[in-house]
Amino acid sequence: MMRVKEILNLARVPSILMLGVVYVFYVLIGGVVFWKLEGDLGRKDLSVLLTNKKQLLAKYTCLNQQGLEDVAGVRQKSGLSLKGNYTTDGFWKFTSSALFAATVVTTIGYGNISPSTTAGQIFCVFFAVFGIPLNIVVLNRVGKYMLMCTRFFVHLVSYLSGIVLFFIVPMIVFQQQEGWTHAQAIYFCFITLSTIGFGDFVADSNPDKNYPEWYSILMATWIFFGLAWLALVINHSIDILERLNTHYKQRANRMREEASGNPEGDTPETQVEEEDEIKRSPVAK
Repeated sequence: MMRVKEILNLARVPSILMLGVVYVFYVLIGGVVFWKLEGDLGRKDLSVLLTNKKQLLAKYTCLNQQGLEDVAGVRQKSGLSLKGNYTTDGFWKFTSSALFAATVVTTIGYGNISPSTTAGQIFCVFFAVFGIPLNIVVLNRVGKYMLMCTRFFVHLVSYLSGIVLFFIVPMIVFQQQEGWTHAQAIYFCFITLSTIGFGDFVADSNPDKNYPEWYSILMATWIFFGLAWLALVINHSIDILERLNTHYKQRANRMREEASGNPEGDTPETQVEEEDEIKRSPVAK
């Protein structure tokens, strides 16, 4: 289980949101610039491309190998559709320009489009110089959040599975075998596994009932593994509360130190707390 302090540090939602906004804004700005620098050239050359296309189709009424290569060259270099007078999505539109900007900062570089103007090529260099490090920072932060979420969901699934296995399923079994209500069965499960054991409800002890042979074996197995699972849950809960308490105490100490003009935090109280935190043995995860 991830340390609570690390989770709290990662849970700075405004910082990750701000970083994400900066990243998206940077990519969109790059897309606009590429669109303006390269899109104008494409629109200017469109009439020439259409003329070349008509000439090729008129010349090669029955296309041979060379003719196919010439037509393919028009398609590859211009992005011009061979079925109509329009271009494919790979041409320099705003959407394709923004996608191109994203492939630059992520270093994917499909190669279906690339800047052909001098201004576009120079801008691409500077855009990549600042965009690639920004992309690495964003990916690193997002990766940490994904790791945190993965660990969280792993523990969540573990806890939910334990609830189903040690509470819901036994509740159904006790309700059928003992004739208890669902509330009484859940109450018995918790009182038993928590070792409170009031004795007001006891399974497999009614002399008027004929229990199946597997019932007592199932009871013993459920108690053994259920105690271990509930002890683990309680242990994790204590660990979380202790770490939360330590975190907020250290935060309160830092605030007092900043208010008193001692931002370094070298007071005896904080030093003792830090030493205690270091010496405290970690709880098994």
